[in-house]
Amino acid sequence: MFKNIVLPLLFAGAVQAQRPAPAPAQTNPVLILGATAHLGTGQVIQNSAVAFENGKITLVADATTIRLDRSRFGQVYDASGKHLYPGFIAADSRLGLVEIDAVRSTQDFNESGTFNPNARAIIAYNTDSEVIPTVRSNGVLLAQVTPIGGRLSGASAVVHLDAWNWEDAALRTDDGVHLNWPVARPPQFDPQRRKADDDDEGAEKPAPKDPYDEQMRELERFFQEAEAYCAAPKPSVHNARFEALRPVLSGAQNLYLHANAAKAIQEAVLFAERFGTKAIVVGAADAALVVDFLKAHQTPVILAKTQRLPAREDEAVDQPYTTPATLHSAGVLFCITEDGSWRQRNLPFEAGQAVGYGLPYEAAVSAISLHAAQILGVADRCGSIEEGKDATLFISEGDALDMRTNQITAAFIQGRSINLDNKQKALYRNYEMKYRQ
Repeated sequence: MFKNIVLPLLFAGAVQAQRPAPAPAQTNPVLILGATAHLGTGQVIQNSAVAFENGKITLVADATTIRLDRSRFGQVYDASGKHLYPGFIAADSRLGLVEIDAVRSTQDFNESGTFNPNARAIIAYNTDSEVIPTVRSNGVLLAQVTPIGGRLSGASAVVHLDAWNWEDAALRTDDGVHLNWPVARPPQFDPQRRKADDDDEGAEKPAPKDPYDEQMRELERFFQEAEAYCAAPKPSVHNARFEALRPVLSGAQNLYLHANAAKAIQEAVLFAERFGTKAIVVGAADAALVVDFLKAHQTPVILAKTQRLPAREDEAVDQPYTTPATLHSAGVLFCITEDGSWRQRNLPFEAGQAVGYGLPYEAAVSAISLHAAQILGVADRCGSIEEGKDATLFISEGDALDMRTNQITAAFIQGRSINLDNKQKALYRNYEMKYRQ
């Protein structure tokens, strides 16, 4: 993968948002007092006291039950009437891997070829992307940057959305490999083939090849060869692609199965189990149809694009909106994500919409924070407001899951105060000033 080529501004008169260098972590203790704290664990503290020092949370308590000496804190945020949340996590995103979707030279998420488990998204991650601050402004402070394309796209990584370079941004450099499950398509009518069949009537014809069956055989063969390679005590020839699957086959990394149809989800999970991997289903448009199967096989789900129309014309129009509530009721571990890069700014609102269709509010918060961290394997450091975890959190004037009241006033990543300005805000100020003159 090659580093992104960031194009200059396309519009005359546009002003870039000033983006100062990432601030150092707060060394003096910081106290956030009086906020309604949504911890991400399902718990809420109506009048909270949350403190952190050296990038780690040191206190999470009910402010009405403890006494605090404010003089020992270097900075005190009076968050009375506001809400405190853990940093939201955008799973399966292209943040930092694409700048402008319509400009190919800014796309750095796809390797040529079919099997590329050794491709690593982290080394292509562009911390200077202008898209990242626009997402960060809505409370999305971490992301899983994921390659796409081919059958095995490569390894994703979990990053902080504020850093000098990819080394500083990395929270987990390689969390798993992404497998795009073959799609079984119904046979298409081919008039030319029909004419040829009529002309050769009576002749013995070979059975047409099914692309799906061929793709499945190819995938099966690749994993069998990788398994045999990894089982050898000392392979005679180094194979970079098979080596990349070694931590997946040992269970140290996830195998992300991108599948949407109910049958594809079931086949993919059973395939992963045969090779002893930790399976995570991504996309999962038909997850509600196989919820018992997912529960029985204890398979987590990264549920994508819930703000969409149903896949079939005979389904209920609100089926995508109710799927999160269905998974929650069944006890399936899941998180919600959006699509691509810049759309991740709407991640909180997808969770908020699920609340309107039966998902409990605190479960919706968990679906874009703690549950995402658990699925991505970083829950020991982030995803919730708990003592000992990274101080990655933000303060909102109102409900962060509601686009009408989501107004982030302060955000912190590992205790660093984050600049919430972005290019879009700068353009708004610029043209607002122009038309007021």
